[in-house]
Amino acid sequence: MSLIKSEKEIDLMRESCGIVSAALKYINEFIKEGITTAELDNEIESFIVSKKAIPAFKGYGASGKREGFPSSACISINEEVVHGIPSDRKLKDGDIVSVDVGVLKNGFYGDSAYTFGVGEISEKLKNLLKVTEKSLYKGIENAVSGNTINDIAVAVQTYVEGSGYGVVRDLVGHGIGKKLHEEPAVPNFYSTANNFLLKSGMTIAIEPMVNYGDYRVETLKDGWTIVTKDREPSAHFEHTVLVKEGAAEILTI
Repeated sequence: MSLIKSEKEIDLMRESCGIVSAALKYINEFIKEGITTAELDNEIESFIVSKKAIPAFKGYGASGKREGFPSSACISINEEVVHGIPSDRKLKDGDIVSVDVGVLKNGFYGDSAYTFGVGEISEKLKNLLKVTEKSLYKGIENAVSGNTINDIAVAVQTYVEGSGYGVVRDLVGHGIGKKLHEEPAVPNFYSTANNFLLKSGMTIAIEPMVNYGDYRVETLKDGWTIVTKDREPSAHFEHTVLVKEGAAEILTI
């Protein structure tokens, strides 16, 4: 399968990505103290379906060993890094909550995440969110034809660690298109294995996951939810981008 998308395929991805972006804007008005993460998930699913699209995460990862992801969105609170399962847990004033949304329409995927503050959050958390989101854009600035994945990774890592935070290493971004997760892997840290050359027409999801404390993480007993090892808070921002000459195009803007 070619990683280079045709203009027609990119247009189809723009539609899927537009629904993802709209869903995240839509859910913002519901991010308030007292709402449950299951209620947020129901709103997101209804919104995606209303656009005649499919929630990409629901049932994802099903195999003979386990059932697929049970919900339409990954909703992760405070020390939960990613893959939080929506439940009857209520948001509280001062929480941060990452909402990760994927959409499938016309055979192509879109994927994006945003970390919201619930009510008034502390300066500690405001700065964590600011640094994480800015690190995403540092990565996007380097998602241009002729660069390598390491150019993205180093830009993210340098900014995050220079700001005093830990960048998660067990989880990475990814290529995206006809599959939710395609090649190449897009880490947020330097590795000699990250010299994959970027070319115009490639579409990738860049997603820094940044911990207030140590970079290490672990998986809870539910088999999905990833939390920080030290239980310090974590933030997560993600965009699907189109690699081009000169400057990348953000498809989930």
